[in-house]
Amino acid sequence: MPTIAPVDVDGFVVRAGFLKTTVFFASGEGDITLSGEGEKKLRPHKAGLLAAEPLKDGTGLITSGDDGCLYRCGSDASVELVAERPRKWIDLIATGPSGAVAFACGRVAWARLGDGREKEFTHERAVGGLAFAPKGARLAVSRYDGATLWWAGTDGPPTEFSWKGAHLGVSFSPDGKFLVTAMQENALHGWRLSDAQDMRMSGYPAKVKSFSWSYKGKFLATSGANAAILWPFQGKTGPMGQSPLQLGARTDLLVSAVACHPKEDVVAIGYQDGSVSMCRFGDKAEVHLRRPGNSPVSTMDWDADGVRLAFGTEGGEAGIISLQD
Repeated sequence: MPTIAPVDVDGFVVRAGFLKTTVFFASGEGDITLSGEGEKKLRPHKAGLLAAEPLKDGTGLITSGDDGCLYRCGSDASVELVAERPRKWIDLIATGPSGAVAFACGRVAWARLGDGREKEFTHERAVGGLAFAPKGARLAVSRYDGATLWWAGTDGPPTEFSWKGAHLGVSFSPDGKFLVTAMQENALHGWRLSDAQDMRMSGYPAKVKSFSWSYKGKFLATSGANAAILWPFQGKTGPMGQSPLQLGARTDLLVSAVACHPKEDVVAIGYQDGSVSMCRFGDKAEVHLRRPGNSPVSTMDWDADGVRLAFGTEGGEAGIISLQD
């Protein structure tokens, strides 16, 4: 039976996850709680914390805040200033291969490579989201009316992808063949990168605020409906002409967070009432992991082995769900 170890967190949990074996919880109040051999608390920012994202190798957590600072926090409770933009409100972060980090404020995005080199990218409208390609130093920036792909390590020209509307969160498929954005309206939009073919994924009753790729990249799991909606990406045309999987359906609850398992075709699903379930793709079998709480699940992530799930809620509830005794 799954067991839950509660963790004391103050305020909205912006991001929960793992730095290798250490669990972290980043709160909007500015605190970072590390749970490993004992519990440690950090407060790198002078005021609130706006975004947090672990480095791809799990060696540190990158955080940003309304103090204009970007910090790297280690599992040993170390804190290092990575970049600073005085009087800027840095609310978007992405991490990429070889220690690359991207961050944005307003119309400007910056990419900082692992060797310390930085590049600045200016756009006509505000940046909505950031994502690095799975390989190489290519940065996707979502914006109003589309997305732009920049070469972060060279001076190559950008590639533009257009679709009317405001594009927010952005993500590459694990094989690097597709780019998907969550829009201001209740929909996703995507492009096949080889020829800029558009892909429209609509029908959501609410905005998509959470998405997660399955471990082989065959499905993209999303929130925003009364079930986890998983779009198939096995073929050359992605989800076009195919129906999505719908897992963990509820009659009166919306899914607020999703996290695909790192080794199996399984997805963890967090709901508006704070409950958490786990569903298998093939037969839609469901296991309840957490009873309802006091607020929507805001963040979830698995450890590398897929035996522990960290979660946090908008109301400051947090914990670690263990699938093994």
